[in-house]
Amino acid sequence: MKVLFLHGWTSQVGGLKPSYLIREEGHDVLNPALPDEDFEESVRIAEREFREHSPDIIVGSSRGGAVAMNMESGDIPLVLLCPAWKRWGQANSVKENTIILHSVEDDVVPYQDSEELIENSHPIVPMLAQVGHSHRLSEDDSLLAMAAAIEALTS
Repeated sequence: MKVLFLHGWTSQVGGLKPSYLIREEGHDVLNPALPDEDFEESVRIAEREFREHSPDIIVGSSRGGAVAMNMESGDIPLVLLCPAWKRWGQANSVKENTIILHSVEDDVVPYQDSEELIENSHPIVPMLAQVGHSHRLSEDDSLLAMAAAIEALTS
């Protein structure tokens, strides 16, 4: 499976989550470097990767979730990890075939932001799941939930 993984603000290419998807799940992961200080350029980079490589799914973490929400990606499914949509971009709702994973203990992006995103997306019913114990979603259960969300949206 080809995954376009969009990292968060001040995160690095090849971090824990994309590495997990490669090592443990056997996915082909595209993980472009997104500039921290230029959101629109991040969206352009993500859209270029999308057009050039035709991924099966897009996973966006925090700011990368906002990038995923703001890019033109047709009907390709999204997995959003604690999406920071209120801080970056213009999109305030998600499309069908979206799963949002968020920790209620997140001290960076409030869990309530994802609840609001779900409300904004009515009448479609994206899924919101409580996972993890922090914004990073780096615990084993969070990584397994990310993999399960990818599987659920692509099978």
